[in-house]
Formats: sequence, C-alpha cells, structure tokens
Amino acid sequence: MAETSSSSEDYNRHHIPIEIISDDEMAFIEAALTLASTRSFSAVRSSSSSSFSKSPLQNNALSITVVSKRRLSSGSDIEDLPTCKKKHTLSDSFLRRFRNKRGLSVTDLTSTEWCPKQMEFSLLLGGRKVNQAMKAGIARHAKLEEEVLKRVEVKVKYQEDYWALKFLNFINGVNQLLFEGLTREMPLIGFAEDIWIVGVIDEIRMPLTGNDHNPILIDTKTRARDTLPAEPQRRNGRLQLMCYKYLWDNLVADNFPSKIFYTYFGLNSQHNLCEDLKVTSADSGFSATTLDDVVRYYRNTCRMLAPAHDQLLLRYEYQKDHSLLGEDKFAYDHDWLKNQIRLCLEFWLGEQEATYTPEEERWKCRYCQFGAVCPAYNDSEGTKAPKKP
Repeated sequence: MAETSSSSEDYNRHHIPIEIISDDEMAFIEAALTLASTRSFSAVRSSSSSSFSKSPLQNNALSITVVSKRRLSSGSDIEDLPTCKKKHTLSDSFLRRFRNKRGLSVTDLTSTEWCPKQMEFSLLLGGRKVNQAMKAGIARHAKLEEEVLKRVEVKVKYQEDYWALKFLNFINGVNQLLFEGLTREMPLIGFAEDIWIVGVIDEIRMPLTGNDHNPILIDTKTRARDTLPAEPQRRNGRLQLMCYKYLWDNLVADNFPSKIFYTYFGLNSQHNLCEDLKVTSADSGFSATTLDDVVRYYRNTCRMLAPAHDQLLLRYEYQKDHSLLGEDKFAYDHDWLKNQIRLCLEFWLGEQEATYTPEEERWKCRYCQFGAVCPAYNDSEGTKAPKKP
C-alpha cells in the first residue's frame, strides 16, 4: 500500500497522541453501515449552487427498490444463519439479496474491509442505531454542505426521475467545481469491476492556478476525542478515497455503459421527466425531456473532466470545536485498491465466506455489537463477550 505522508506541522502544533479507538468513534464507524444506502442517494444540487432533495414518494408512485434486510433476534445462534456455513451461489449472493437494483455503495466496500464478518452480521441481523457521535458527524457534514449549497425541494414520483436527479446533482456539482473551484457532497454513479457502485465525495477542489487541472478529492472525518485514529481506521479512510478516485477516473474515461445501466436498474430510458426536472435541466444549461437525455449529458460532462489528482487528502476534525487534528496526505495506489475491491467482491458475490478481522486487529471486536453471536470474539481475559441487554 502507498506510504502515508501526514501533516507534521499540524501534528507538532497540537501534540496529539494516537489512540487505538474510542467507544464513540467505534460506534460512529458501525453506524455508517446503517446509513450507507441513505447517504448514497442523497440530495441534488442546481447550477446556481442550490441543492435539490427528494420529496417523499407519493402513495401511487413507483418506489425506489430497497431490498428489506432479514431481521433476526440478537439471541439467534450462529448455526441458525445458513449463509455463515456455506458459500453462496450468485443467485443468493449478498449483492443480489441486499443490493439488487441499488448497486454497492463505497461504504459497503469499506465496511467489508473493516470486517467481513461484521458486514455479514449487519446484513442478516440489521445495522446499529445512530448514536450521538454519529449525529454529530452527520450534522457537521450538513454544515459543510450548507456553506456552498442551498437545498431546494423537487418532487419526484418515479425511479427514472430519482436517478435523473442524481445525475443532475453531479452535473451541477461539476459546474460549481469548474467556476468556483470547490464543491461538496458530490454523488458518483459508476461502473467498475462489472459492478455498479455509488458514493458521495465529501469535497472536491480544483486548482485554479498553474497547469494542474486534476481535481483534488478530500474526505473529512470527525472525531469524538482530540486524538488521531489508529492505522486500521486510516487505512479504511484511504480505501474510501481511492474508491472515489477509481470511480471518477472511470467516468472521465467514458466507462459508463448506458444500456447496462438501464437494464440493471430496470429503468425506461425514454421516460418523460417530471416538469420540475425539465426546469432544473434548463437551469443547468441544457434541455432534457427524458432520462436518456440526462444520462447522455452526464457522460458528456464526464468526458470534459480530467482524472482526479493522484494525491488524496483525509482531514480529521475534533467534533467539539471543529478544530483540525491532522491531515493524512497519501498517493493513490491502483494495484492495492484493485486487490482490496477484489477481496470485498468475493464476499458480496458469494465466492468467499466472510472472514474474521485479523488477529492483530481483534481489538475491534470489543466494540462490535455482534460480539454476542460471533464465535471469534473473546475479550482480553479469553472469556466470551456478554450477551446484549
């Protein structure tokens, strides 16, 4: 994996010790599993730095396909979970069962890298409820978004309209990036490794001077304590940003198979867009009446962009006062990323059973909500984890 070049100036100024992890931070990571799909399909923006959010679907509307999770009680025995005992076939893989017509989110990949077994339990037993640390992180990202975007409601009724909103969000985010040099909460919808992957980039900056026109991808992590995260967390953050660059670069190379997109998500490319979207597209600088019009403009927008910068940036903020704890600047490592994605997809495609986190990282287990049903978890004294209340 690529070496990490951290901001020594920030570190020296704050004299911050590095901890393994805090309870709140661990909860923050686990809660991200619950919100992965929600954040992947978030608001849309306009070319005038406005953001359009999806209104609640009408009762007679076609709903966005969301596959329900199979919920079991926390007291279920591990042997009662058939997927824990054998490999899946493609037809009953986790990808098909839980992400059919949705695609994987980047958070799905990073959560799998964190612990495949925890990801499996999260799918089968349900994710963790949002706690105060998670709420604080969500609020901070919303605040950062409000600094450059304004939310405006757009009513949508059909899946085609909803996807059109996502593409318009990207198009208008690109417009803002090119004219202002900064945009935030940029949605990505891309095709990589024969899988549809979606995500939301925290921040993108465009160098406005010199000959460098490669966008810089940035992700901001909030910390419940004024300490920097342990290496496994930083590695997980690097994976996230590298995934964004990989998706971005694929889009720039025009690797977006439209026909496969329509087929996979069950969409009508000639669907007549709602009036709000027609107005929105006109405000964005082009005329669109169908979903295919928007997709074609989306692809044209991608073609005029440069690949993302090879230097990526993770920022760590203290939740209490939003002060900068440190920056993790690192280089994109294509080979390492491809290997990590391959390992994650083996799990999602049913080619490999879920593995446990490595022995040297079993400290994660002390904060995992599934310790009561996970046979790999033992505390430092070698005793079984207590049952959940």
